[in-house]
Amino acid sequence: MIKIATRLLLIACLVVPFAACKKQEAAPADAAEVALVAPAKDDDAAWRTYLQEVVGRNMGTITNSPFLYYLPPESDPEFQAKYERSLEQAKNAIARGIVGGNMLAFGSSASARMADLVVASFDGVQPDTMKGVRVLFIGDAADGERVKAAVAPAGVDFVFVEAK
Repeated sequence: MIKIATRLLLIACLVVPFAACKKQEAAPADAAEVALVAPAKDDDAAWRTYLQEVVGRNMGTITNSPFLYYLPPESDPEFQAKYERSLEQAKNAIARGIVGGNMLAFGSSASARMADLVVASFDGVQPDTMKGVRVLFIGDAADGERVKAAVAPAGVDFVFVEAK
């Protein structure tokens, strides 16, 4: 239920800018040119908004709704349980198979733990079975390299956005 609500919220965030497209054309600076700044590590609501904006800017040619995996701040008392649920969901989705034209987006202020989740989720994926799938990782630079190494064998289009 939460996954559906998250997807609907993300879709709404992506549709509204297109609906107002004509008004933005007159604006002197394009919204994509404005640099995003990552919120404070423990600001859960701001991180959700930030991640939705980053995902929207990195859709590229992807037209399907992205699969968004998010972890709350590590200060959340239920962090470990939420991590385990997200890991199970990601592993199950990847094991079923993700076809080209889809995006998997992973982001969190808990960058190292999110990287752990991605690495574990892609463990055992057969080489070149996910061509045409975009994997977006939003986190720290050191974690981005680790995630890239884990997902590369699957043949995905990897995109890294440093949360700074």
